[in-house]
Amino acid sequence: MPQRPSWKRLSCFVLPGLAALAGAASAAAAAPLPEGARSAIDHLLQQQTAGLPGKVTFSVKVAGTLPACDDFEAFLPNGTTPRGRISIGLRCRGDKAWIRFVPAQVAVEGRYFVAARAIEAGEALGAGDVVERSGDLGDLPRSVITDASALQGVVAANRIAAGAPLRKELMRGVVVIQQGQTVQLVAQGQGFTVSTEGKAMTRAEVGATVQAKTRDGRLLTGVAAEDGQIRLAQ
Repeated sequence: MPQRPSWKRLSCFVLPGLAALAGAASAAAAAPLPEGARSAIDHLLQQQTAGLPGKVTFSVKVAGTLPACDDFEAFLPNGTTPRGRISIGLRCRGDKAWIRFVPAQVAVEGRYFVAARAIEAGEALGAGDVVERSGDLGDLPRSVITDASALQGVVAANRIAAGAPLRKELMRGVVVIQQGQTVQLVAQGQGFTVSTEGKAMTRAEVGATVQAKTRDGRLLTGVAAEDGQIRLAQ
């Protein structure tokens, strides 16, 4: 009766084979991105994230090895926003054209603002009501406020919990000018200030563009200030 091979003898043949397969799989999963593909993705993301309020970094993981190519072009599928986990398209424009999609993680490190306390609907926001934070903006709603000037002269449109990111849809401007109200129209320049009276044509919130008619019938356009005046453009 033939003897069964011992586990020790089997391990001498099986384990090295398994290790080789695992190593090959690991190498395939961690295959480096070709320099041309990396450059194409860099160029794409620089274009797509230009003007975002933060520092953009990304990582791409390629499963296996991409086919050979001398001319890469990167693109984003329709409707894709370059934030968070996305797929980036790679197109080879050589003689043997092909397209692959590779998973990527795009981070936009920047500052944003959160509520320092619970803020009730209708409350005006002051300097002590907000706190600046830093983090990946890709993990936050696109409407999160990243510019402190956007918080000037606003009130909460809804209740905002303490620590919640401040979003544009949660704010509304303070109405400082009513339609038909008599207002001061002020023009300022280097070394001079000129003002006149007029009637506002519409209601306006802080920072909104508004027109007013002067006593002699002229229509002037300016920006509504927190004090209820209209600052005329120079």
